[in-house]
Amino acid sequence: MKVVVASTNPVKIEAVRLAFHSCFSHGNWVFQGVSVESGVSSQPLTDAQTRLGALNRAKAAAQAMPGADFCVGLEGGIDVLEAGSDLLFSFCWAVVLSAGRMGQSRSANFQLPGKIAELVKTGYELGDADDIVFGTSNSKQGPGSVGLLTHQALTRSQLYCQAVQLALIPFISPELFTELEGDSTP
Repeated sequence: MKVVVASTNPVKIEAVRLAFHSCFSHGNWVFQGVSVESGVSSQPLTDAQTRLGALNRAKAAAQAMPGADFCVGLEGGIDVLEAGSDLLFSFCWAVVLSAGRMGQSRSANFQLPGKIAELVKTGYELGDADDIVFGTSNSKQGPGSVGLLTHQALTRSQLYCQAVQLALIPFISPELFTELEGDSTP
């Protein structure tokens, strides 16, 4: 079965691979990344924009690779939890499309430290802000912010994996979802 990940970032491909292997003990899976646009800003700054980015990526992957059995869009985002708060939180959305059905989920979120949050507020993408603060290079294709902040106790692939696992629920237990619930329209 062919799974197309709407990104060529190895962290995202690994997250999808881990999720599918943990949720489906059967199947001969082939994972392929494809570069597609999210249709949202390079650093989504709301929950809704982040979800839309994941959905757009999954749909674009389905158009780019029409023979795929599953298409997975992942989008990392940032949001505030309370209006007027200076605290920023990071998370991702996962959208899985297959045979006209959709599953979607959001990961856990975590608070960004002030130095990183300030850089994001001035227009930096989270990965670039992390690289500045931690003195790293291309961390978004490695441990990500969560990996850097937890000293690798939790990596970006692991965080994204859980979101993909949860987005797979309509495909793991399809009998519990009506067509409308699994419809791929937003």
